[in-house]
Amino acid sequence: MSPLNAAGSVIETSVAEAWATSVVPVLHDYIALPALSPMFDPGWARSGHIGAAVSLLRDWASSRQLAGLSVDLHEISGRTPVIICEVPAFGVAASSDTVLLYGHLDKQPEMTGWRPDLGPWLPVLEGDRLYGRGGADDGYALFSALTALEAVQASGGSHHRCVVIIEASEESGSPDLPAHIEALEARIGTPTLVVCLDSGALDYDRLWVTTSLRGIAGGVLRVDVLSEGVHSGSASGVVPSSFRVVRQLLDRVEDSRTGAVLVDACHIPIPDYRVMEARETAGEAALPSAEFPLLPGVRPMSDDAVEQILNRTWRPTLSVTGAEGLPEVARAGNVLRPFTSLRLSFRLPPTVESEPALAAIRSALTDDPPSGAHVELLAGEAADGWSAPAFAPWLDAAMHRASEFAFGAGYRAFGEGGSIPFMRMLQQRFPEAQFFVTGVLGPHSNAHGPNEFLHVPTAERITRSVAHVLNEHSQRH
Repeated sequence: MSPLNAAGSVIETSVAEAWATSVVPVLHDYIALPALSPMFDPGWARSGHIGAAVSLLRDWASSRQLAGLSVDLHEISGRTPVIICEVPAFGVAASSDTVLLYGHLDKQPEMTGWRPDLGPWLPVLEGDRLYGRGGADDGYALFSALTALEAVQASGGSHHRCVVIIEASEESGSPDLPAHIEALEARIGTPTLVVCLDSGALDYDRLWVTTSLRGIAGGVLRVDVLSEGVHSGSASGVVPSSFRVVRQLLDRVEDSRTGAVLVDACHIPIPDYRVMEARETAGEAALPSAEFPLLPGVRPMSDDAVEQILNRTWRPTLSVTGAEGLPEVARAGNVLRPFTSLRLSFRLPPTVESEPALAAIRSALTDDPPSGAHVELLAGEAADGWSAPAFAPWLDAAMHRASEFAFGAGYRAFGEGGSIPFMRMLQQRFPEAQFFVTGVLGPHSNAHGPNEFLHVPTAERITRSVAHVLNEHSQRH
């Protein structure tokens, strides 16, 4: 087996030159596009922002000098498109073996709180950080995948046939992707390795490999009590407050003192080997709470690193991420409001089935509503989590060597708190495949929030790591 270490300088030079001269400039253009995911831009086809992002990335991909590269746009009526790139086997005997590399180009909404000199659609390179929405989550993925393949070829290494899929609905739960995967089944083939570049890292000092992802369930909880707003002095004490009804309903699904989710269908026993993994990870990285901009005096939900890791990987949580029916404070009169709506986002343990969990949540919130209020859970969404299969010896060794070369330290594994719905679907479709899931979302990179940034040196190191793993995959037998 050739780990490419002898040609490491070629890989490093190839990746560095590509990123400096081509990738980072195009990422600037990509960040400037408000390519919101369909959930946040239902009129995406008319607004044209996703289309502009697709064209930008497709044109860049088509310009790359990769032996046998083909770049196509796959479209299905009424669904967001996907970019599909194919690169035939290089440096090894032709075979049916395939690697599938995955990323997405749709983005989360703007969010408030950006620094005055930054903005979601304003690309700013400040030192090693490229600020702006989507660069790290997940615009860099296509660039990383193809420049990794270029580095393998430039260094005299080898790789099996590679298929790169870049979708445009991941931030909405990937509702459009299954139809594309079905339609492209023959073209994709049967991958023995899946590389996902849409995850995170606990620091920037090594390659971090994701072993689990949480699922998601939720929707918009709406409580109506009046046909129109009325004077609060006249009505309070007579008409039930929609806000108080919402508080009662939330008490059915969450313990407000501890944050524990009270819906049994959202829980599953934590596997012992994942507890052990959390303990090992806790000894290698800072407290997860150190990643977040907590205000002075604000305490995390636990001071124990292992508990923090398990809380955000294998235990369900509830976040309220939006509200309607509440006027701005400056314009709030003495009115008892007709309704209150909250967007609820439940994160589910990796192996919990999301649809039954959503049904149990809906039942808990809407059955026998307090005061006879009109209660609905609208726009319900559910997507399964994922737990990685055990790493094959060749992959474990390849990731260690790749991390040692690119970062100077061996890789570490951890569970991620976010969701990538595509992973469970892929594991079910390709049960024999190995999964290499990684990403650039390290401390303070703040995906989905204000001041999101891509740490460019980490993106380059991950690209070099992918190059090493692709080479070793081609020579593993």
